[in-house]
Amino acid sequence: MVPRYSGAMIAYGRRKSVAFIIAMGIGLIIFAVLLYFGRVVFDWRAGLRLVLGIIMLSAIIAGVALNTIFLIREIRRNEQHDAFINAVTHELKTPIASIRLYVETLQTRSVEEHKRKEFYGIILRDSDRLLGTIEQILQTGRIGSGNKPSHVSQLNLSEIVGECVARAQVLHHVSLEAIQYTASAPLRIMGDLDEVKAAISNLLDNALKYSGAGARVLVEAGTDEGKYASVRVKDNGPGIPDWELKRIFKRFYRMGGPLAMRVKGTGLGLFIVRSVARRHRGKAWAESAGPGRGSTFVLQFPLEK
Repeated sequence: MVPRYSGAMIAYGRRKSVAFIIAMGIGLIIFAVLLYFGRVVFDWRAGLRLVLGIIMLSAIIAGVALNTIFLIREIRRNEQHDAFINAVTHELKTPIASIRLYVETLQTRSVEEHKRKEFYGIILRDSDRLLGTIEQILQTGRIGSGNKPSHVSQLNLSEIVGECVARAQVLHHVSLEAIQYTASAPLRIMGDLDEVKAAISNLLDNALKYSGAGARVLVEAGTDEGKYASVRVKDNGPGIPDWELKRIFKRFYRMGGPLAMRVKGTGLGLFIVRSVARRHRGKAWAESAGPGRGSTFVLQFPLEK
């Protein structure tokens, strides 16, 4: 029987390889330094050779440092790719298995009417989850290319946020009190409707998923500095450490921690948010007072004057 290794074991093995390469590089550098200075001690006429040796040593150090940096980046990229493949596999396989189970049950057994309606509801929810995962992957390929939006028109951001809030309440089956939305006068921006909706929906989905059963999400649409239309999404979730505030917008990146491990996802949502903001000459960032104190995500677009 072929042994199977977990992601943690593979990551541990990669870290050991990196540590070995770094240690070997440092050892070679120390050996070279001792060798050159030892020659100077015994041969004071080797000044020219010392200069040339220092130049060569500097080149070696630079080469080892660059090689180590590239190696570490490649290992991290591979780890993120593996995590993404595992997450997507789970996000696709789970709803498909659920849909198949309930369809087979409806085909092979006599089910009471109220149970039948319940099964249909579960099938629809799993279909929405499956469709959402596929759409998110397609959006990443399209939006992550860095090109300008292809279908730009004048949009009312306040109205779009209201529509996304209503959709999130239905999709996540939360009460009207779970998401409180306040907006100022109509906010006019130029943008791609589908992309703007995708960015706002991802912020709302994240806020509700990470806040858990007692979610309380505050959504505000207004202006900043008279130049930007902004959307602020504040949640009562687990909060974000300072060192992760920028990393969470990277492709495939997912936070650690017990709650984050229970929240399923592909690690693409916030990457899409920032990509949409940049394609529209805007900004996206996160704020948090620390673990256990919730988070605020801000999405900005230039105002249309």
